[in-house]
Amino acid sequence: MAHTDHRTMRRVLRREIAGTIGLLTDDHDFRAMRRYRSFAFDDHVAYLQQVEALLKTRAAQGSHTTLALFDPEEYADFCAETGLDPEAPASRTRFTAELAATGPTIPYDGSPLSTLLPALVDEAVRQATWEYATTLLTRLGPCRTCGEDIGRAAFTRASDLVVRILDTAPPGDRHLVCSVSGPPETLVSVLYADQGTEGATELDEAEALEFTGVLALGLATRSPGGLVMRISAPGTADRVHGWRLRGGGLEPLTAAEVFDAYCTDVESGDLISPESGVDYCAPPDLGEESTDQGHRH
Repeated sequence: MAHTDHRTMRRVLRREIAGTIGLLTDDHDFRAMRRYRSFAFDDHVAYLQQVEALLKTRAAQGSHTTLALFDPEEYADFCAETGLDPEAPASRTRFTAELAATGPTIPYDGSPLSTLLPALVDEAVRQATWEYATTLLTRLGPCRTCGEDIGRAAFTRASDLVVRILDTAPPGDRHLVCSVSGPPETLVSVLYADQGTEGATELDEAEALEFTGVLALGLATRSPGGLVMRISAPGTADRVHGWRLRGGGLEPLTAAEVFDAYCTDVESGDLISPESGVDYCAPPDLGEESTDQGHRH
């Protein structure tokens, strides 16, 4: 009887343990892991099918599972730095535990892996963009004239601009895209600002931080770029507004400029047919910026 009680208690405890699975999301990474003899899979599709079956089983048992992006190159570096044997399955477990604490992750919610894998990759890109933008902002250092931290001041100013853009936007779900051009590459960030049932704006905190960081980098470095907002509301045509980043500030685009931007292929420069049911509009007036918002030298 006591033995049965102990086994029952252990089953209960297993349901209290959260788990993390490091996923190889594409064929390239999967092939890289096949160089390890202890990696038992030889087909990526079969591997994903087995992962999905395991996730469903854990969910049916009431266990919570987190999905992490497993990068073979980072795994090899981790083993070299820690002195672990990359052939040992326990080393992969240690690396996955590290990912759970510091890397991009998403919770398994019962959705198909075909839906969750792109979401996991997007989360990894978002985290990398945020880290890259904040690193560049930090490197700007203090102003030689007044000593103010340029990156911190730009982030404060960008936060204020995002709030004013959302506050002055017409009602509806807002989809914002900010792009900043510059060496070595163009940074692009997306922010979804849905309108809740009570009329309040609902934001994902991680998305908002990344978006603000990219905008702040464009403001601080005076890099060329732009910000576009699309608003969707029931019973009305979608509205598209835009601003260009110029001289360390946001300059509103005219309706014609928004139309040209949306109806021109970025790579070829060819014209694209405009979407039906979409109005291309000049953005709302954001009002005057506070004189104490952001660095001005």
